[in-house]
Amino acid sequence: MSDLSRVRVCIVGGGFSGLAAAIELRRAGVNDLVILERAASVGGAWRDNTYPGCACDVKSRLYELRAAPWPDWSRTYSGQEEIRTYLERVVEIFGLDPYLRLETELISAQWDGERLVWNVQTSRGELLADVLISACGGLTEPLIPEIPGAGNFRGKMMHTARWDHDEDLAGKRVAVIGTGASAIQVIPALAPVVEQLIVCQRTPAWVLPRNDHPVSGRQRRLFERIPIWQALRRSAVSWMNEAQLLSFTKQGAFRALGERIARRHLRSQVSDPQLRSLLTPTYAMGCKRILVSDDYYPALMRPNVTVAPGLRSMTNSGVVTEDGVERPVDAVVWATGFAVLEPPLANRVTGRDGRLLADALRSTDYAAYRGTAIHGFPNLFILQGPNTGLGHSSVVLMSEAQIDHVIDALESGQILEVTEDSQLRYVKSIDQRLSTTVWQQGGCRSWYQNGNGRNVALWPGSTHAFARMMSRFDSSAYRVSYREDAHASQ
Repeated sequence: MSDLSRVRVCIVGGGFSGLAAAIELRRAGVNDLVILERAASVGGAWRDNTYPGCACDVKSRLYELRAAPWPDWSRTYSGQEEIRTYLERVVEIFGLDPYLRLETELISAQWDGERLVWNVQTSRGELLADVLISACGGLTEPLIPEIPGAGNFRGKMMHTARWDHDEDLAGKRVAVIGTGASAIQVIPALAPVVEQLIVCQRTPAWVLPRNDHPVSGRQRRLFERIPIWQALRRSAVSWMNEAQLLSFTKQGAFRALGERIARRHLRSQVSDPQLRSLLTPTYAMGCKRILVSDDYYPALMRPNVTVAPGLRSMTNSGVVTEDGVERPVDAVVWATGFAVLEPPLANRVTGRDGRLLADALRSTDYAAYRGTAIHGFPNLFILQGPNTGLGHSSVVLMSEAQIDHVIDALESGQILEVTEDSQLRYVKSIDQRLSTTVWQQGGCRSWYQNGNGRNVALWPGSTHAFARMMSRFDSSAYRVSYREDAHASQ
């Protein structure tokens, strides 16, 4: 990359969203673009999360790009390595290598109000971009809570998203902190090989059967030979997932049915009544993320596994749980998720009037217009921004709808900045819709909510409704302008 090279679009992130954005932009005729990726390869979360047992909790049929339907998924739910391989194949199929800038980290991006471009500083030089797209996703920066005494612990500590494969945990005493989405995958993988496993559970989760199974070679050949059959299966999975939304947004029978299935799953797999009581949630199903697993409960039944209260503190040789008991361990695994409440670039992006994106988000309680545009930041678009997450389906569908919106925006003007009034009206409507859902009324606090109790993570409707909304670009919501020295090359 040469200093002060000029591009139409700069995409930050080489995961699902970044690659999808590049594909769709090129289809729309925008070829003057780059993809900045700080790592040495593409893949995003599916490159970085390599802990034992790592897999997707959305069915494979929905975890692929619409531009690249994949007939060769080997299981109902794909594993980490297979998803990463898929993304690498997408780069090959769509010829994205010339647009990738690997091992190139965005250091800062500042809106230049005179030249009306983004001045982007990277670890390999500078560039000017008419449009900046953040495609970093929410599962980027591991979250490790501040625990008293953690600095004194002499054993090994690692986060699931930064797994140390040189550390052999076989035969050791290990504590896993957390019982969320990554924990219920890594615990069954560790339980058979460690001497003792302490599972520090703050709040039990609702767990549904996963019903994962291999996809036969015959079925895969059918998908390859008859693409319409693959599309029909994808549509069927999508609509089944959308039906689950009713349990989150409506009271009554739908939620009760889900809870009955989850309780039956727990009873069938956990025979110990005391342990079963510890694993039974006291909040409404869906208030926290619903998990899917067939081997989590059996792992907890093993004689070398103990379910303990949440982590209170640490000593130089162990963990102290909320019941005051010190439990000696050789290693601690943080299965504590990610810092998802701010876009990863929030402290590196400066908009109009010299304001940091992080400050703008905090001052508006993490507001964004359609989860994509933020007042004060012209020509900045955030994929998987505030209120675009899901509790029932694939966020890939949400990212692709956002990308459609961005392409429509680029065709509507050269400089676009969402107005403050439009942003406020949109966020108010989202908050009103969320207020009656289980995520706000289910009797729990979750990572969906920020410190003020506002649900900043989730979209309160179906993926189809989001796609319909994003397909209608409303230029009246933006201040649209043009530069005199238009950068027209594509």
